[in-house]
Amino acid sequence: MIGKNLVADFDNLLRWLHVDRERRFFANLGAQLQSITPENLRGLATGTFLCSLFSLVEGTGLILRVSWAGWMAIGESSFFVPIEIYELMKSFSLTFMAILFLNIFIVWYLHQNRERLFRHH
Repeated sequence: MIGKNLVADFDNLLRWLHVDRERRFFANLGAQLQSITPENLRGLATGTFLCSLFSLVEGTGLILRVSWAGWMAIGESSFFVPIEIYELMKSFSLTFMAILFLNIFIVWYLHQNRERLFRHH
């Protein structure tokens, strides 16, 4: 019941946005939404809560300019590099390559400028 309502809402949203629902990304996303059941909804909600809690702590730390928050931002950015490498090895794509290089540049930039970006005034 929950999954079918989400799929219908998602389908209506894509139609409203004039997005092609037949594209692979949206078809896969719709299939994932259909797999949501009341049993696994708690796990999904817990994961979403923990992710948002991490972002809240990191954002608060960055606003207060505490040193550990800068390291959290660097760590969060570098967390995705192995995932991007895995995706690139699975199926090569110039898009994935560009995203990987962009993310590596962002991690390098944050690390090189951490004193200026994250210091407490």
